[in-house]
Parts: sequence; C-alpha cells; structure tokens
Amino acid sequence: MYRVYRIATAQLPAVDPLYQDNLAGRQSITVREARSLGLGGEGSLVLVEGSDEGVARADALLKDTAKALAGAEAEEAYRAFRSQDLDAASGLGFVFGG
Repeated sequence: MYRVYRIATAQLPAVDPLYQDNLAGRQSITVREARSLGLGGEGSLVLVEGSDEGVARADALLKDTAKALAGAEAEEAYRAFRSQDLDAASGLGFVFGG
C-alpha cells in the first residue's frame, strides 16, 4: 500500500516524526520537491509505502500538516516517484558498466 502527501516547504520538519515513529519509521519514506518530479505546485511530496498499518500511522502523524493526495493526482505522483527511481537506477548501471 502507498500514500502520497503534499506538504508545504515550511512544514517539512513535520515529516521527521515519521522516521522516529516505531511503526511509520519501518515503512519506505521518500520526500521530493514537487517540481523535481515534474508536477506543478509548491512544496514537496512525501511517498509512504508499506503495510496498511504503517500508512495509517503516517496518516495520523501528518494529518495536521500535509494533504493526502487521492485518485488520479495520487497515481500521477506515484508514477513520477517510480519513474525518477528507475531513471536513477539505469544511470547507476551505466556508471558501473551494467
């Protein structure tokens, strides 16, 4: 399961408790500027991937500072995260002769 959140730059410190929480901290957490993903708008996007319980805990921790994306907007953001990861992996393979 995954969830993508949009958070204002000034609110980015609110993401830190995710890493420190016993349950949420065991999920995969990725933070990127929205513009670096080719998506419009200000601020950053936070991708949390993991168990249903872990994502629910992230919801609780971010409820006052970030907006959970839904529907097509969430899917577009998720694809942008994955695309950037694949681009980085293929570039690394090129560096090491893969």
